This record gives sequence, structure tokens and C-alpha cells, in this order.
Amino acid sequence: MYEDSGASPGSLIFGLVFAVLVIAGMWATFSKAGKPGWAAIIPIYNIYVLLKVAGRPGWWLILWIIPIVNFVISIIVAIDVAKAFGKSGAFGFFMLWLLGFIGYPILGFGSAQYRGPATGGQAYHG
Repeated sequence: MYEDSGASPGSLIFGLVFAVLVIAGMWATFSKAGKPGWAAIIPIYNIYVLLKVAGRPGWWLILWIIPIVNFVISIIVAIDVAKAFGKSGAFGFFMLWLLGFIGYPILGFGSAQYRGPATGGQAYHG
């Protein structure tokens, strides 16, 4: 009998292109922020580096693995990353949190410059 794996060659190629786009965007974004670009391909460590780019403490990684809490934390971090690059909170929410596969390449390959974590008590500076 013929067994179907459920994945067509087209969907596999699309998935690979999607993954490469996300990794390349995060790699370039990390590099602009003075962090190692290769961190984008290391699971869990990439979240830690993203927290540092956003100006948040590393222990927030624990919050990232708690169901429901992780949604709130990921939104906060996306907004903080956007602000660290001089973008608006709306850019952070829509382009980094909802459409990260578009937003991170825009940050990484576009004209945005890393300015550091937001000030005014919104980001952790310790």
C-alpha cells in the first residue's frame, strides 16, 4: 500500500523558505544589536538573546515557558525590541509579534538602527 506522509514537496519547500527568512531576519537583527547573529539558530538561547536586545532580564526566559503567561511576555518583548530599534509599539505588536517573518527581516536588513533598550522605566537596565 502507498503511505502518504501528508506533506507535499511544495509545502516542504515553502516551510524551508519560511524558516530561512525568519532565521536570516533574526540573525541580522541580533547582529545590528551587537549580539551574535548565530544565536538565532540555537533554540532557547535565541529567546535569551532576544530578551537582552529588548533590555529584559534573562530570568524572563522562565516566564516564556509558562502557558498563557508566555503570550503576554512575548508581546512585551516584541514591543520592547521594536522600541530598541526606534520603531513604534504598534510595529512591535503587528510586525514582530504577529508577523515576525516579515518584521525581523525589516529590522535586520532595513535602515533601522539599534538604539538600546527603551528608557523611562519600561525596560530592565540591570
